[in-house]
Amino acid sequence: MAEKYKVRSVTFFHSRLTSVISIALVLFLLGLICLMGLLGNKLSVYVKENITFSIVLKDNQREADIKKMQKKLDALPFIKSTEYISKEQAVKELEEELGENPETFLGFNPLKASIEVRLRSDYANPDSLPKIEHYIKQYTSVSDLLYRKDMMEMVHNNMQRIGLILLVLAAMLMAISFVLIGNTIRLLIYSKRFLIHTMKLVGATPGFIRRPFVYYNMVSGVIASLLAIGMLSGFLYYLQSELTGFIQILDMKTLLVVFVLVLILGILLSAVATIIAVNKYLRMNIDRLYYI
Repeated sequence: MAEKYKVRSVTFFHSRLTSVISIALVLFLLGLICLMGLLGNKLSVYVKENITFSIVLKDNQREADIKKMQKKLDALPFIKSTEYISKEQAVKELEEELGENPETFLGFNPLKASIEVRLRSDYANPDSLPKIEHYIKQYTSVSDLLYRKDMMEMVHNNMQRIGLILLVLAAMLMAISFVLIGNTIRLLIYSKRFLIHTMKLVGATPGFIRRPFVYYNMVSGVIASLLAIGMLSGFLYYLQSELTGFIQILDMKTLLVVFVLVLILGILLSAVATIIAVNKYLRMNIDRLYYI
């Protein structure tokens, strides 16, 4: 009797361990997709806010007027930051790039002062740029506005395409994960189908029958979620060791969002899959229980 009980305990432990590992792997993939989506969004913001355009100023502008204009630009909602580059600073930067000062063979400084502008990510798109350009050119001290329109359009289009691909992948993986978790839990409940039928015969309500199964698998979902979070943390640590500076794109808030989402999905998917699996056996006749 003791040996038989021991065998059942070992089988029960192995079944639960297999279930937890299977759910953890699915949640790890879901967490990875969520992480990629949030990283893609942060990377999009980072790239857009680091693409600059130059406001070329007219000659003979007083520095006080330029500083006043710069202050007005900084107050605009679509501008993240500005940097004033004088004619002297511009020629010095050009000398560093070319290795020769153009003033030595031209006899004068051919460059103009400018203000380098970085836009906020929400406004760095092809729809907003013409309006921003029109607004800035109204300043009398502005000679020209230089920016890479093609680059901004390319970044915007590529980020939209990546976002759509990640959304489709997330939807597909969510459906697949629900099926896999459902099948894993259904196999666990399969061995209890006759117990469910016996509980029905003695008058137990469907809610009373479902409750212990739901609690049991929700606990398994929590354990699987914690295991998946550990796997995600290990994966991020590996990426940081291979790609220096990668972790700087992330912040604690983003990681917490992903980890909490994985935990919620683990509990929710386990609970829903358990309810569906138990309901299947609750509706089943005793004759069918022998042939499935």
